[in-house]
Amino acid sequence: MNSVRSLNIRAGLLSALIFLLVLAIWYVATASSAVVNSTAGMTPEQIEYAKMMGKDVGTPAKSSGFPTLAQMGSTVWGHVSDPFYDKGPNDKGIAIQLAHSLTRVALGFGLACLVAIPMGFVIGMSPLLRRALDPFIQVLKPISPLAWMPLALYTIKDSSISGIFVIFICSVWPMLVNTAFGVASVKRDWLNVAATLEVSPLRKAFLVILPAAAPTILTGMRISMGIAWLVIVAAEMLVGGTGIGYFVWNEWNNLSLTNVIFAILLIGVVGMCLDLMFAQLQKGVTYVE
Repeated sequence: MNSVRSLNIRAGLLSALIFLLVLAIWYVATASSAVVNSTAGMTPEQIEYAKMMGKDVGTPAKSSGFPTLAQMGSTVWGHVSDPFYDKGPNDKGIAIQLAHSLTRVALGFGLACLVAIPMGFVIGMSPLLRRALDPFIQVLKPISPLAWMPLALYTIKDSSISGIFVIFICSVWPMLVNTAFGVASVKRDWLNVAATLEVSPLRKAFLVILPAAAPTILTGMRISMGIAWLVIVAAEMLVGGTGIGYFVWNEWNNLSLTNVIFAILLIGVVGMCLDLMFAQLQKGVTYVE
């Protein structure tokens, strides 16, 4: 136990050092860009003409467009200090955008669980069904989720529901395959004991097969959640409206690189938190001899 704790401490210190190194490289790379005044050497008439042409001549201009750490810190504080503001369709707080994305992911992922896990149980317990459905699963599984988007928009005619459908279709396959594999891999001795004790099929499914297959099922759910969170960003870029993906695309159109970088970092942090949540669930159902 002490060795594990020591390893975790050393790993945490190493992660902190790597993070500080990245910040130092960022600081050096952006600090070297010279700041020049955009009005330097211009006459009042030239300044007025530049303003009429729509050019911003009242603020310093950087020779490098990549934001500095100070600019990123200001952007992060601006979002964190007021995450729930709502000033119109194209100007909402980051918490509102994130809530829309997480809601879509939760709905699509939940529907996928309701379909994939029971179907995976049936397929895993029936070799005939497993062989019969395997060609269809292998054909549908590698299709890019975004390839379904045009069909979803055409049939559903609602961008938000179409995004949920894309999450559903990309989350089904990892859960279905892993559930079927986990159920089919249950030790034959356990099933023989259940048959000897004349356990009913329903009790056998919940008391024998489900606990044995739970780690594999959770693995499929963990993979599905990672894919779902990855896909929702791209889907929201296509359908627009609300969500963290739409926020990234909208800020790029506004040429706000600091907001784009902030959103990218936020997407990564949320994805890591979701993965850690499923990792803890998987750890809780895994039996260690």
